[in-house]
Amino acid sequence: MLHIERGGDAQIEDELAAYNPLVPQGKELVATVMFEIDDPARRASVLASLGGIERWVFLEIDGQRIRGEPDPTRENTSPEGKASSVQFVRFPFTDRQVARFKTPGDRVIAGFDHANYEHLAVLPEPVRAALAEDFD
Repeated sequence: MLHIERGGDAQIEDELAAYNPLVPQGKELVATVMFEIDDPARRASVLASLGGIERWVFLEIDGQRIRGEPDPTRENTSPEGKASSVQFVRFPFTDRQVARFKTPGDRVIAGFDHANYEHLAVLPEPVRAALAEDFD
């Protein structure tokens, strides 16, 4: 971010404070989700229909869903019901789920099951393997 924003040394402390909480701790993964829509009118319309989406994100391993937990320090959905275009979500794992996630070849699905946005994606094996290294 420092490079992109050209903030220099004066910005380092603020960037660390903002992004250090996104580093996974122990038995969890952390995701940043961005709904990137270039057209402002369409973006406003879509985000207005996605209120509460932060509660409808999950990872699935071996048929077991791990529900994401939204960052409680930020407003993910406004009081008017408009979703933020950027969401930060933590996925807390049990020991068994960590072991399954670390198993080469085990299928991991990332998805949303929000009434207005349902989407599933299978994590490619190299992505699963790289994320597995984030567990302690």
